[in-house]
Amino acid sequence: MLEAFRIGRHKVYRIEEWQGGFSPPDALFAEYDPGVFAGGWTGIVPDFLRTGLVYGYLQSWVIDTGTQRVLVDTGAGNRKERPGIPIFGDLEGDFLDRLGEAGFTPEDIDKVFCTHLHIDHVGWNTRLIGDAWEPTFPNATYYFPALDEEAWNPEKETYRSLTGAAVNANVFEDSVAPIIAAGQAELIENGATIAEGMIAHDSPGHTPGHMVLEVESESAIALFTGDILHHPVQIQRPDWNSVYCENREEAVRTRRAILGRAADRGARIVPAHFAAPHSVFVERIGGDFRPLFRAGSRA
Repeated sequence: MLEAFRIGRHKVYRIEEWQGGFSPPDALFAEYDPGVFAGGWTGIVPDFLRTGLVYGYLQSWVIDTGTQRVLVDTGAGNRKERPGIPIFGDLEGDFLDRLGEAGFTPEDIDKVFCTHLHIDHVGWNTRLIGDAWEPTFPNATYYFPALDEEAWNPEKETYRSLTGAAVNANVFEDSVAPIIAAGQAELIENGATIAEGMIAHDSPGHTPGHMVLEVESESAIALFTGDILHHPVQIQRPDWNSVYCENREEAVRTRRAILGRAADRGARIVPAHFAAPHSVFVERIGGDFRPLFRAGSRA
């Protein structure tokens, strides 16, 4: 697998786990307006729709600095019971083979950064060895948002107040708790440094502790935005939330702020689930934003 793009001197590799039609747009977006897709969305290519479904990916990103390898988000994982969202349950995928095609073994990964602790962002944190969930990346420090650890831990009071608790069933137990028990987890707060030039920023709304990883090298900037955006329509309509956003008003504020930061700084946005070309730039049009899929980008 070839590198997807570069951030200054850093090479970035896309590791694909799954792709497919995920949901009709009216079931994915809480504020869905059919008129947007019927008329206002014309002229934007790609539209990321196939046979009436939002077409998306589960994908991770390896940032290779030359001295360290940082893995961003870890998909759904294999052999995991997911009654709340069966499409991502009991998978038997070749994620680790694809990691190998990019030139990396699990032992090569130095750091794992999870933007948030949803089902499809932490799955490959662990793999089943015998009857126990063991860290997939034995030499890595895993960085989890402290606020999300508090929110999604079933033993904590806050867990019972989350609307997505049923969808996220079993996730903390098999993909987060074993990392903490192994002593490989670091619970981080806003402004934490993950590696040189890599800063984690609070970006709440989708989940209470959602974070964006800002990576800067040689004046190039990329924002690994997790689930701030599920589809480029949200660039034009940042007031649209996914149905999985816990606090929709807060998610809208976060989305506008991230889009503004990317537009003002010329940063590449790297969402977790975008279809090809998998990342996007944005520009301001008055008080609004427009997606830019740059010609020749390998991302």
